[in-house]
Amino acid sequence: MVDRARQLAFARALRREPPMTERLLWKLLRDRRLDGLKFRRQLPIGRYVADFVCLRHRLIIEADGPHHEERAEVDAVRDAWLAAQGFRVLRFTNRAIQGFPETVLNQILAACAPNPSPLAGEGGSRSETDEGWIVL
Repeated sequence: MVDRARQLAFARALRREPPMTERLLWKLLRDRRLDGLKFRRQLPIGRYVADFVCLRHRLIIEADGPHHEERAEVDAVRDAWLAAQGFRVLRFTNRAIQGFPETVLNQILAACAPNPSPLAGEGGSRSETDEGWIVL
């Protein structure tokens, strides 16, 4: 059983004192700066607190510091539980967030993009060697 008041207090504390890479990523995501997508930070979901969440797309963004390398098994259990709740989890290392923020943002945008429907004629292209459609 999760003590909701305690969990909310923990999430608030994380919002007050975020690590540097989370501050950087929040600058890029807040106020609908990324393609109008609404993100919330340090959001409690079940017994976990997600770094950044876009509820519309059921997408969780995790900024993984060095301590996550040692916790891969714990993170896998957490991600599996979140996936069972209908969320997708994208994890980015501190190095990626600091060194390649544009790449991180492009991956987030790609995860939020609607899947093309081959039945509606979307998501396919003509092959130069064949007159048929190839679904990419």
